Amino acid sequence: MSTPALLSLDGLTVRVPEKERIGGGIGDLTLVHDLSLSIRPGERVALVGESGSGKSITARAILQLDPHLQLSGSIDWDCRQLIGASPSALRRVRGAEISMIFQDPMTALNPVLTIGEQVAEPLLVRGVSKKEAYRRAAEMLDRLRVPQAKERLRSYPGQFSGGMRQRVVMAAALVAQPRLLIADEPTTALDVRVQEQVLDILEEQSRELNLAVLFITHDLAIVAGLAQRVAVMFRGHLVEDRPVDDLFAHPEHPYTRGLIGSVPRLDADPDVRLKTVGDYLAEGSAA
Repeated sequence: MSTPALLSLDGLTVRVPEKERIGGGIGDLTLVHDLSLSIRPGERVALVGESGSGKSITARAILQLDPHLQLSGSIDWDCRQLIGASPSALRRVRGAEISMIFQDPMTALNPVLTIGEQVAEPLLVRGVSKKEAYRRAAEMLDRLRVPQAKERLRSYPGQFSGGMRQRVVMAAALVAQPRLLIADEPTTALDVRVQEQVLDILEEQSRELNLAVLFITHDLAIVAGLAQRVAVMFRGHLVEDRPVDDLFAHPEHPYTRGLIGSVPRLDADPDVRLKTVGDYLAEGSAA
C-alpha cells in the first residue's frame, strides 16, 4: 500500500487578472494551466523547465505568496485545502509546515540583522523563548556544517561566503522542522563545488528528517543525484512526471528530450552542431 500524498495539486491554474497585467492587455493571463502533481512524505521531486515555464509561480502558489494572482483547482496539504484558506491558516502553514528557500541567499537575508536573529526568527514568532530559539538555531547551523556555529550566530550575512549564506538560508527554513521544503533554484548563484555540497546537504536532511523536497531548477544535470522523480514544465503545462532513472533513459515528450539532448557532452563531435530544444520540438511536431 503506497503512502498517501502529503501535498497534492489537482488542476491548479494560476492567472494574472486583467486589471493586474503590467502594461495593459485584454483578458486574464494564464501562467500555469491545469497542473496536477503530488509529493509523498520524504520524497524528493524535481520540477524542471526553462525560465518562464511556470516553475517558480507554481511553487509560490502553494504558499500563496502572490495575493494578486487568481488560483483555481486544488492545493491539498495534509488533508487541508489551501486555496481559499484564511490568512491565519496560511500563516500557520508557512515556515512551520512548508518552508521555502530562494535563489539568491544574499537578497533573502537582511544585511543588518545577525545570523542568529534570522535563523531563530521562525521559532521566535511562534512563541519559543529566545534562549531556546538561539540554541536550536546554533544546532541547525551545526547540522548544516557551518563551522563554529554557536559563535557565528553573532556574525552578519556579509561576513559569510555565498555557499555559507545558502546554508544559513537553509537553516532558517529547516529550524522549525517543516515537513516540506521548497527549494527554488538554490544552487544557481554558486560555483560547481559548492553546488555539490548544498545538494548533498539537501539529500542528507531529506533522508534523516523524512523531509519532502520540491527542488526547482532549469538544470537537468544536477537533479539526477538528488531527485527520485522529475516533473517537467513547458509553457505553463506539466508535460512529464516520471521516476528520475526512467525519465533520463526514456524521455517521452519532445521538450524533455530537448532539455536532455541540448546539454553539451565531452565525447561529442565538435564538428557537429548541437541540437537545440527548438530542434527537438520541431521534430516532435513533424512526427
